[in-house]
Amino acid sequence: MSTVEFNNTLTSLESYLLAFAMNYTKNVEDARDLTQETMLKAIRYKDYYTPKTNFKAWVFTIMKNIFINQYRRKVKSGTIFDNSTDLYLLNGNTEERNSPENHIANQEIQAKFNTLPDEYKEPFEMHYLGYKYKEIAEKLDIPIGTVKSRIFIARKKLMDLLPEYRYTNN
Repeated sequence: MSTVEFNNTLTSLESYLLAFAMNYTKNVEDARDLTQETMLKAIRYKDYYTPKTNFKAWVFTIMKNIFINQYRRKVKSGTIFDNSTDLYLLNGNTEERNSPENHIANQEIQAKFNTLPDEYKEPFEMHYLGYKYKEIAEKLDIPIGTVKSRIFIARKKLMDLLPEYRYTNN
């Protein structure tokens, strides 16, 4: 598929992409942003498209993945968008985070965390603080695979030590 054919096919899908984005975002401006980002990414990665396959499905998959990644980032950061007329940007309730129950829970978790061997505790804590695997590996002078393994084991040990905090999907 030539560049001109690719671009023409992509632009012919724009209205469908916008409608599909509205299903995800429920907001016109966010849907436009998602559509624009999808088209940009499709153009950027056009060499990855396999000719004579379903182009529309390929582009819609790009949109779905962009939306999922954005959603995960928002959930991870605790940021919620209020789509009211005032469009406030809200963050998690600080009163709830500073409650006595959370303080006690944090103490329990910290006590159990302190029982972990240092070889697991240090990589896990650095990862929790936002360090990348590569940075942890360099700082601790251990292979990146070992870093990942130790973080996984630390997480598993903490889940075993703290069964009352285990997430259940009920």
